[in-house]
Amino acid sequence: MSIVKINALTVPAEQREVLERRFASRAGTVEGSDGFEWFELLRPLEGTDQYLVYTRWRDEAAFQAWMEGPMKAAHQGGGEGAPKQPPAASGSTVWSFEVVQQTGPKRD
Repeated sequence: MSIVKINALTVPAEQREVLERRFASRAGTVEGSDGFEWFELLRPLEGTDQYLVYTRWRDEAAFQAWMEGPMKAAHQGGGEGAPKQPPAASGSTVWSFEVVQQTGPKRD
C-alpha cells in the first residue's frame, strides 16, 4: 500500500501568506514525480500555528527519489541568479504513515 508523509510546518502569522504563495508558485512541481499520488496544503483554523503538508506516494523509494531530486532543487533558492529566500516556517517535523485502509471520495 501507499505511504503518507506529513510535514508539520510551524508558521508565524505574519508568514502565512508568504508560505501559501510559495506553495502556489510551485504548483505542478511534485505532481509529475514518479510514484506521486496526492498533495494537500492544510491551513490551520484554530489552536495551532502549524500548517500540514500532506503527500501520498506509491512507496518509500518514490518519496526518497523526489527528496533527492526535484524537492532538493526546489529548495535551493529562487532560481538561477536569484538570492535564496529565508524560510517562511520557523520549524518542521515530518511524520510517516503507511496506508492500511482507505475509502474513495463520496460521489453524488
